[in-house]
Amino acid sequence: MGENTRVQRRLRRLHAELRHRPINFDPREEPGGDADSGWHIDDYRQPLPAEPPGPPLPDGSWEIARRLVRDYEFADPAFIRHAYGGGRPAAGQDMLLEGRFYGLRFYLGVRIGAVVDGVVEQDGRRARVWGWNYRTLQGHLERGQMDHEVRKWLDTGEVEFHIHAFSQMAPIANPIVRLGFVLFGRTTQVRYHRRACRRMEELTRAALAARRRAPGGGTSR
Repeated sequence: MGENTRVQRRLRRLHAELRHRPINFDPREEPGGDADSGWHIDDYRQPLPAEPPGPPLPDGSWEIARRLVRDYEFADPAFIRHAYGGGRPAAGQDMLLEGRFYGLRFYLGVRIGAVVDGVVEQDGRRARVWGWNYRTLQGHLERGQMDHEVRKWLDTGEVEFHIHAFSQMAPIANPIVRLGFVLFGRTTQVRYHRRACRRMEELTRAALAARRRAPGGGTSR
């Protein structure tokens, strides 16, 4: 049996086990971000190339970014990558992620909580939104939820990538891993968020440039 086959069998087994794991926090309440609680609240908004006002253009900035968010392409594999499961996001779907932390690798289970697809109104403005969130499962190094979505403001044509997350260190049995997370976990987390924003902008711009170079300007898929 080849090494790749053994790895795939292991990942398939780990993913199958996730269905028996509960979410490791109460998703009905978003905790406060005060220092004493141990919870961190993160909110990042990354501007992407704008479009004309109105609905998103076929193969425009919003549509390209939507596909990147759908396929989890914004995550830098130097920090975390999609290891098994997933596909098109759907509520209740389990995903196995491979996290990388100072030379170590961890397989982390998450469950998709919701998919957002429609028009929302905020402060009197309307935006076309697509996105999804995941919630951590028992055995994860953290407790919490991460939402990632792409928005187009219909009045101005502005497009943005939005990350909103709340998280707290979960109980970690291994004392070495626990110490490492206490010392470096938050720094790594912030670096991941910032890199995800930069990566979304870079990938969106690259896809737009490739579409312009393609015969006929490209087509939607």
